[in-house]
Amino acid sequence: MNKVALLGRLTADPETRYTQTNNTQVTTFTLAVNRRFAKEGEKQADFIYITAWSKTAEFCSKYFRKGQQVAIVGRLEQHEWENTEGKKQNKTQVVAEEVYFADSKTTGQADTSILNAKTPVNTNDNFEITSDDDLPF
Repeated sequence: MNKVALLGRLTADPETRYTQTNNTQVTTFTLAVNRRFAKEGEKQADFIYITAWSKTAEFCSKYFRKGQQVAIVGRLEQHEWENTEGKKQNKTQVVAEEVYFADSKTTGQADTSILNAKTPVNTNDNFEITSDDDLPF
């Protein structure tokens, strides 16, 4: 089974582009995910590349912004290729299948009108996390 669940903050606004072959929307962004066990008094984070396609990409590009806390459920993919100098390159990313707002309504970081919006993608309008200990998964 290839299933990944992440909770983190966007490091920048999502970037959107369209494929040349069938004009499918692709949105990419990086998620900063805190490590659970770090040295005392020191926070450590991993920076995970996220790719969303089609309706999920449209939702992310429309509503996600830098600094916002979000939850992503998807699958892990690794790509390998040779660059122009013949050196092997690789990239690991998460392909988002479900996206959720994770900011508390009380923090003021998420627009409550957006949280209550009905969307055609896999979003859960009532999903709210106030700390890492409250994760449902």
